[in-house]
Amino acid sequence: MAAAVTTSQFDTEVLQSELPVLVDFWASWCGPCRAIAPALDEISKEMEGKAKVLKVDVDAEGDLANKYSVMSIPALIVFKGGQEVERHVGGLPKPQLAAMLERHM
Repeated sequence: MAAAVTTSQFDTEVLQSELPVLVDFWASWCGPCRAIAPALDEISKEMEGKAKVLKVDVDAEGDLANKYSVMSIPALIVFKGGQEVERHVGGLPKPQLAAMLERHM
């Protein structure tokens, strides 16, 4: 399952990760966010040890959303080596979500 990450954990879990990380900026009231959640959970399991999938609740972690200029959700951002390397706003089918990570592995 895609784990939640807070502002205090972000540096350690995302920016300092040796693996590429797909971060899903989401909110519980966002329909498209809820629609892609099962696919993200599956990808998280399938890519365990090769990549990470984490979730940031924009309502609880507004400062983090602002820092990364998240204006619309779901915002899917791939980080590698502490840098943003890819971004997509809006839902995607599972194969395209997985491809976002695979391009950076």
